[in-house]
Amino acid sequence: MKLKSRLLMAFCIIIFVPLVLAGALFFGMNRLQMKEFAKTYGLEGSTYYFLTSSLQMLSQMTESNIKEIKNVILNNPELLEQESYLTEMNEDLADKYSFLLVRKDGALAYVGCETKELIPEKMPDFVLGSKDSFSMMYVDSKTEALVRKVDYESPAGAHMSVFVVTRGTELIPEVKTLVWDFTFSVMLILLLTALLLVLWIYQGIITPIRKLQAAAQNIKEGNLDFKIEVERADEIGELTRNFEEMRQRLKDNAEEKINSEKENRILISNISHDLKTPITAIKGYVEGIIDGVADTPEKIDKYIRTIYNKANELNLLINELTLYSNIDTNRIPYNFNKINVTDYFNDCVEELGMDLESKNIALSYFNFVEGNVLIIADPEQLKRVINNIVGNSIKYMDKEKSRCFVNIRVKDVGDFIQVEIEDNGKGIAAGDLPYVFDRFYRADSSRNSSTGGSGIGLSIVKKIIEDHGGKIWATSKEATGTIMYFVIRKYQEVTNE
Repeated sequence: MKLKSRLLMAFCIIIFVPLVLAGALFFGMNRLQMKEFAKTYGLEGSTYYFLTSSLQMLSQMTESNIKEIKNVILNNPELLEQESYLTEMNEDLADKYSFLLVRKDGALAYVGCETKELIPEKMPDFVLGSKDSFSMMYVDSKTEALVRKVDYESPAGAHMSVFVVTRGTELIPEVKTLVWDFTFSVMLILLLTALLLVLWIYQGIITPIRKLQAAAQNIKEGNLDFKIEVERADEIGELTRNFEEMRQRLKDNAEEKINSEKENRILISNISHDLKTPITAIKGYVEGIIDGVADTPEKIDKYIRTIYNKANELNLLINELTLYSNIDTNRIPYNFNKINVTDYFNDCVEELGMDLESKNIALSYFNFVEGNVLIIADPEQLKRVINNIVGNSIKYMDKEKSRCFVNIRVKDVGDFIQVEIEDNGKGIAAGDLPYVFDRFYRADSSRNSSTGGSGIGLSIVKKIIEDHGGKIWATSKEATGTIMYFVIRKYQEVTNE
């Protein structure tokens, strides 16, 4: 859940849930309380009605007593002049926070309260012929009361008024309890709702933040070997995902740096080893010339040619090192041009043929591509690819010179031209074949002077072919030979219709 949605939901919950729960609570408590009111005071209606209209509540509390007084007046008015009866009725009224007053000819004949302070100072006058009870709310500085009056004329002709006075300052205990219980319950609902929301937000926000804090501490201490699980799809989940990607990238960069340093050490070791062989040879032949060992023009010419060849080997190693540095920083200088396949490979094979002929290695060339087929390539870098592959073939020839051969085939394979360079050298073991294009990998680990090499030749070949948008692979069989394949896309004119 998105953080925005979570906060919106929290807002709605904290507003509506307490309202709904408070309403349900009030409804339930109202029903229970009204049952109690009906049983104790004979009240009918709702708690809300009585709480908002206290006058009606006070009036209804004594309604049954007023009815009884009217009934006595009609049937047996003498009872209202008997103190025992009046006292009994007054005791019943006392449970309803009321008391009885009886006035006879303008003077109080019965007083049902203990203190005169509760008696209203001004009582309503006698009204002859009144059929209904009279009610009034009396308020002064000391007293607040509901006064209900019934007037009648006694059999002896006296003007009688019966008053039922209900103290307005008193509140039914059940109502007090209801108010306090309801107030406490609403506060408890608000507290529990807020607590649940805090826990919900805490679990949703604080917990993942703590995970991120722990992850940041690990990264600070250099520990990148852990994983942050992304379990959410909200903003915090996105932050966690980004943090995990950052950790993974840092780890990859650290591993890449370690591997790069390892490869550099291997390269330096390989180059150092491979430089010693031609340098030692050059030094030996130069000393032979200085010491006079080469005492004939033929020997001197042979020594000089050998020195020249060894110097070329040094130059080749240095060029490989420079190219490797460019590969490592993705800065190989390319100069792409449209190249005619037939013309280009004819020239390459002619150049290779002279070198292979001097080494008594037979070269066969087969071109199955039409004469107008073009490719987009860097001629110099593509030649480096061919020379490196052929040079590798020469390096690992193990047959007699008269039986060694290299075959070059150029084929048309749809949108690509495919070049196959085959030799009958010692071949590559099946376990080594998947790794021959890896940097510094050498199937021949003996590193003798005849095979040498920095171990980056075929990795350079792969990089160049891939930068041309092509692909390179190999098949081989031990003691039989190896075939290197690579493809390069043809050039096609784009026509606007």
